[in-house]
Amino acid sequence: MMVRVFGHYVSKAYLMLGLAEFLACLLALVLGAHLRFSGVLPELEEGSYSLWATAVLFAALMSASMLSVGLYQRGLRLSGGLLVRIGLSFLFASMAMSLSFYAVPGLFVGRGVLGFALLVSLLLVLLLRTLFYRTAGDEVRKHRVLVLGSGNHAKMILDLEAESDSFAVVGFVQLHDSEDVIAPERRVNLQGTLLDYAVQCEVDEVVIAVDDRRRRISVQELLDCKMNGITVLDLPSFFEKEAACIRIDMLTPGWLLTASGFRARALGQYGKRVLDVIGALVGIVLTAPLMLATVLAIRWEAGWRGPVLYHQTRVGLNGRRFNLHKFRSMRTDAEADGQARWAQLNDNRVTRVGGFIRKTRLDELPQLFNVLRGEMSLVGPRPERPEFVDKFSQTINFYNERHRVLPGLTGWAQLCYQYGSSEDDAREKLQYDLYYVKNTSFFLDLIILLETVEVVLWGKGAR
Repeated sequence: MMVRVFGHYVSKAYLMLGLAEFLACLLALVLGAHLRFSGVLPELEEGSYSLWATAVLFAALMSASMLSVGLYQRGLRLSGGLLVRIGLSFLFASMAMSLSFYAVPGLFVGRGVLGFALLVSLLLVLLLRTLFYRTAGDEVRKHRVLVLGSGNHAKMILDLEAESDSFAVVGFVQLHDSEDVIAPERRVNLQGTLLDYAVQCEVDEVVIAVDDRRRRISVQELLDCKMNGITVLDLPSFFEKEAACIRIDMLTPGWLLTASGFRARALGQYGKRVLDVIGALVGIVLTAPLMLATVLAIRWEAGWRGPVLYHQTRVGLNGRRFNLHKFRSMRTDAEADGQARWAQLNDNRVTRVGGFIRKTRLDELPQLFNVLRGEMSLVGPRPERPEFVDKFSQTINFYNERHRVLPGLTGWAQLCYQYGSSEDDAREKLQYDLYYVKNTSFFLDLIILLETVEVVLWGKGAR
């Protein structure tokens, strides 16, 4: 059910969740004070406000912070990404509370009370979220989407719906713009306005998916939807949001120019470089014993002969070439004919030690020194060999756009797609690389680094 709040339609279920979390945070600060002082609260100093006044402020700032990081949008699941959002919201709220204490000293409650309040509220929020996701039906938690069109482009959304658990299509509005390929029972013939139908069906998003771009769509009706809090998206933007990739078969130069993102910010680049240097130094110190053990294992298997490191030319930022360093995991004659080739499943060129270090990603550790040199970042598209780049630049549209950022030790494509060993794989991975280039941020880097831990622990995608 949708209700109207300040002129916008919002899900009643998420509104109730927000109120429950507000009350939880309100009670958390009061409970935190009792825990800090063992149930006996000290008398208020002159000029101090009631504890409940501080509790209301704390709950309001917590709710505002959670709203700002998107914790009340439909489609979120219990995942690492959700935990990152919750963590960021608590960080923002803590900073806001500290500023409030300076601005209004009478609200001050002490670091101990605030610490207990944050801990209690975190536990309560996690409990409420777990109960909500386990009890609320799929139709409540999923984004509800209305598609304008019933042709081939609309069919692409229908296919994505079958693979996704984050959105549900309430109907495909028949515009007679092309051959109808959507089943009749899923098609919609509007009798009233688009907004009336969208409100009736609790629609969160309207997606324009007509096959014929010349087909006239009522801009006024779309504007009515947008002004009433219903998101209006084109097809590439919808796939970007729901599939976390940018479909190159839908991409046009005009969309690249007008879409948000694809913009380097100096402050963000400097911040990323600082994090890269710190992360690389910490990584080198922590993994030094593993690197030493890897060196000894490679030496032992090779009879204490042969190189330990493998140096390979790769393409980096803006097409510049650099030498990438890896622990040697293949025979020294792996490419004796001089032909560049991908590693295959059960590749007979991989040594016994090499198979283990590739599975555990230990062979990638020397690239931390590439990060220190500024040739790579901790997160970014994986750097490719010049032979493949030259080929794909000719056969895959927008392939060189992946070189707009520094290549990385790990990347969005590595998390979302298996190991690439063909041109088709390169085309699929490019869609995820373009998503990263467009949306690069500290928040996205943090999610990628956290999820990379799972990849390493379970050996996903290694060859």
